[in-house]
Amino acid sequence: MPTAPTVPEPGSDHPPAASPPPRQRPRARVTRAMLRRAGLPFGSLLLSLAGWQVVAASGAWSETLVPPPAAVWDAFIDVSTAHDGVRGYNGTYLIEHLGISLRRIGIGAGIGIVAGLLFGLVMGTVGWMRSLFEPWITFLRTLPPLAYFSLLIVWLGINEEPKITLLAVAAFPPVAVSTTTAVTAVPQSLLEAARALGASRWDLVKDVIVPSALPETLTGIRLAVGVAYSSLVAAELVNGLPGIGGMVKDAANYNNTPVVIVGIAAIGLSGLVIDGLLLRLERAAVPWRGRA
Repeated sequence: MPTAPTVPEPGSDHPPAASPPPRQRPRARVTRAMLRRAGLPFGSLLLSLAGWQVVAASGAWSETLVPPPAAVWDAFIDVSTAHDGVRGYNGTYLIEHLGISLRRIGIGAGIGIVAGLLFGLVMGTVGWMRSLFEPWITFLRTLPPLAYFSLLIVWLGINEEPKITLLAVAAFPPVAVSTTTAVTAVPQSLLEAARALGASRWDLVKDVIVPSALPETLTGIRLAVGVAYSSLVAAELVNGLPGIGGMVKDAANYNNTPVVIVGIAAIGLSGLVIDGLLLRLERAAVPWRGRA
């Protein structure tokens, strides 16, 4: 029940004490924070669409270069449905193009991530292995994907093998470097304490090194997936249809800018979703990060 204001005693010079303001409900604060987090990206999207429409309607560039949002929407409907007896783009729906590319990324980046984890763990625990392989990994990390994609085509042909290999090679260095750095940064006091308690070498790796290195390793995995996404169009330059990167490349050959924008948007949005899932995994696996 609300607290009644204090009535001063007769003859007292003190004014009545004001009632304390009601405390804000935590649920209301959480609701406003959620609305703010959702409203800011939505407002940014609306402003971007409005600016895009203004630029397209100004006539400064032709519609081939800057198509209006309505033309891109029409292209999205076309590549997502059947029209004139043709399924989507080049006989394949947009979702199918995206699914095929995601499968390539999953296989290629998965191979690169597993290899990076193993190499990083070995290089972080064995000094001479780090001296042997670290220069090669750094050399590989500095190469753009197109620099060696032609060589992969010569070696592996034009089917799936060079695409998967390119994505694996692109995803490998970030995980290897981050895992190596994290393993070498494990406090020696933890290792010495575990040895004093009788831990074997395998126990050190399993119970001390891996948990300590896990936060930085997960960050490296997120970076590796991002690098694989940025290499997708390069991986599908040759014989990339069906595939979202191949669709973008083929549409660009015919100046079909709306389809190019649809493909780029599909790659970016799917990348945001996957990065969000990886971020949730990171928070679940290492909930202590940022709190200790």
